[in-house]
Amino acid sequence: MARRSERERLQELTRMERKFWEKEIFPAGMDEAGRGPLAGPVVAACVILPPAPLIESVNDSKKVSERRREMLAPIIRETALAVGIGWVDEREIDRRNILEATKTAFARAYEAMDSPCAHVLVDAMSGLAIPAEQHALIHGDALSYLIAAASIVAKVERDGYMRRMDEAYPHYGFAKNKGYGTAEHIAAIRKYGPCPLHRRSFLKNILGGGA
Repeated sequence: MARRSERERLQELTRMERKFWEKEIFPAGMDEAGRGPLAGPVVAACVILPPAPLIESVNDSKKVSERRREMLAPIIRETALAVGIGWVDEREIDRRNILEATKTAFARAYEAMDSPCAHVLVDAMSGLAIPAEQHALIHGDALSYLIAAASIVAKVERDGYMRRMDEAYPHYGFAKNKGYGTAEHIAAIRKYGPCPLHRRSFLKNILGGGA
């Protein structure tokens, strides 16, 4: 079976978007990075892109190498009609819970976009406190061009922050693990204890309830 061309892949990835674009409606794509880590914020991005030009290599951020994500994020920002970023830090995650914190990050990203938008395509999330019709897609970052673009922007934004935090808290390997629970990261928490960036509510099993 012949391999699909990039043009064919992007046509498939924009199948939902084109239903809106054909009516001259410009929806936003929304996704987040950082629901699962033991440390750092959850970061959401909200992105409106035009139907042309389609940006080559845009895909689910998990399927794109870190180097390529770093190249794509500024291209997405330059091409976008609007971009918004929403942050919820580890303290707020602990106070509320990760689901509510993620919803808040999405709402903040929508507000930060500061552009009228009546429809949003969201990766597996519903019930957001935003004035737009929400179209939740399971595995949306693999099915929607706009959600995939938002996933890249959110991931690059958060990864950059965690690399900067590695300089402040060098024991934990944040530049490499981005706060996720790798064996080395967990070993460092047990050896040095948590730092201010750690989500205490995520550490109970690691520290035996004393987090």
